[in-house]
Amino acid sequence: MILQSLHQLYNRLAEDPQNGLPTPGYSLQNISFCVIIKADGSLIEIVPCRTETIEIGKNGKEKKTVRPLSLLVPGQSKPPGQGLNPCFLWDNTGYMLGFKPEDPKKSEAAREKERIRTLASFDAFKTRHLETETLIADPHFSSVCRFLESWSPDQAADHPMLQEIISGFGVFQISGSLKYVHQAPAVSRWWNEQNTISSAGETSFCLVTGKPAPTAATHDPAIKSVAGAQSSGAKLVSFNLKSVESFSKEQGDNSPVSETAAFAYCNALNWLLARKERRFRIGDATTVFWTAAATTAETLFPWMMSGVPEAEDTATKNRVHDLLKKISQGILGRDDLGDPTVPYYILGLSPNASRLSVRFWHTGELGELITKLKLHLQQLSLVRQWDETNSKNPEPVTPTVYQLLRQTSRDADGIPPLLGGALMRAIVLGTPYPDSLITAVINRIRAEREVSYLKVAVLKAWLIRNHHQLITPMLDETNVNLGYRLGRLFAALEKTQQDALPDLNATIRERFYSSASATPRAVFGRLLRLYPHHLGKLPIGGKIVREKLVQEILDSVQDFPSHLNLQGQAQFALGYYHQRKAFYPTKTKEATVA
Repeated sequence: MILQSLHQLYNRLAEDPQNGLPTPGYSLQNISFCVIIKADGSLIEIVPCRTETIEIGKNGKEKKTVRPLSLLVPGQSKPPGQGLNPCFLWDNTGYMLGFKPEDPKKSEAAREKERIRTLASFDAFKTRHLETETLIADPHFSSVCRFLESWSPDQAADHPMLQEIISGFGVFQISGSLKYVHQAPAVSRWWNEQNTISSAGETSFCLVTGKPAPTAATHDPAIKSVAGAQSSGAKLVSFNLKSVESFSKEQGDNSPVSETAAFAYCNALNWLLARKERRFRIGDATTVFWTAAATTAETLFPWMMSGVPEAEDTATKNRVHDLLKKISQGILGRDDLGDPTVPYYILGLSPNASRLSVRFWHTGELGELITKLKLHLQQLSLVRQWDETNSKNPEPVTPTVYQLLRQTSRDADGIPPLLGGALMRAIVLGTPYPDSLITAVINRIRAEREVSYLKVAVLKAWLIRNHHQLITPMLDETNVNLGYRLGRLFAALEKTQQDALPDLNATIRERFYSSASATPRAVFGRLLRLYPHHLGKLPIGGKIVREKLVQEILDSVQDFPSHLNLQGQAQFALGYYHQRKAFYPTKTKEATVA
């Protein structure tokens, strides 16, 4: 299903040349330099081959970024390893020119070993091209062969620009020609014929297309841009050990996928991963999103899940914010994100040595996804502690998945690896939230002794969805749940202490919150004995109001339990947060004017 969906995506994207998807037998590579030669093969110059892009930085100023030129070249990505594998009419400086900048940090013996390998690489590159000259019979290709015959790696010292090229690849160009040598018609024709011949091997039924076709031994190109995976790329499907092979079949024959289908799904996935508006992080999983047909949701949904980066333009931020607001309020238009009947696909990938593991895979109709997202946002809905009226950095009305996961750990690296997939599954399928999420949030509250808006929003959604409890976004004075009442009581006792002793560095929350929320009987007796002393220091008006509040809370409390379970502790945090927020109500503009 995953490979079939990616194969369909490739076919759709390949219809538009502007998407820049490679065709079979070719790959997109970062080209950093170009060797310009004359028709007789003599060198004219070696020039950098880069593009400049201007972006708006976080400070609002223009930021210029220089990137290598992305160019379609013959063959697939250069495989890692110590073997000699020269590419066709493109490669790094070691293969094309027999030169590689020396690393001063390496020992002399290591540098000498690298020099020998570089010269061997150049010889392999030259031999490969000279052997095919008569077969191609193209004047531009012959010019390259004359250059390789006449070039000596010692001449590289005359070109200081090469010292700056540490990574990236180069191509050839004939002076006066607008195209590169590998783009010459005769060269392209010969290369395509070679791919046709190499594909005419034994065939089997492809598991992706269902048609007989030559089977791919390995699925190329490798998948790149997955966080934590090898920079040279990793495989989504591979068989490189005897223990995972069956019936004496080797490599790709164990799950036959045709060469064209493997090429298509690998390039479609790389295309998604290379675009920041198509990928996002959920925990340690690099996630991509797409739909079966072109929709607005394809470019906006990732940001709706992960949040819009600060560097992104204001228009995009406002658009994503408005869409999330419409979804939570149930007023999203039918065409705001695309046709609701279009299938969607969410794929989460995590690194696993030189391969990739599928962390999660979800699919369904776009309309169902929006409905589930609306339910999730409504269950998270909670009165904010810091909003536009009292803070320059208001808390989000519609928190992203990443913001919710950050409530489980002190830093991003500490988020449990499996939690992101479980939370994502609960959101898009409408299933119960993982209990491990709540355990982690409550542990963070105990450790930090801070009952924040996002943490309480997570607890509220969990109580509503998993335990079908009726929870209001704001203070509910009619709620007689024991945990909720004790949370409110703890907030009232803390506020009384703060009013009586305003210069205290630490309140009862820093000292007693953990034990009060888990073992109330062991703590509340001591706190209630302190309460009259704090109450006595208040002015008469405040004393009456506070005493009425405490008595109203205690009316339905018959006894202090020896301990509260996970639900009770979540209710305790909710009651505490609601009561604290009621002590500091938001000032509306009308009230300010009055």
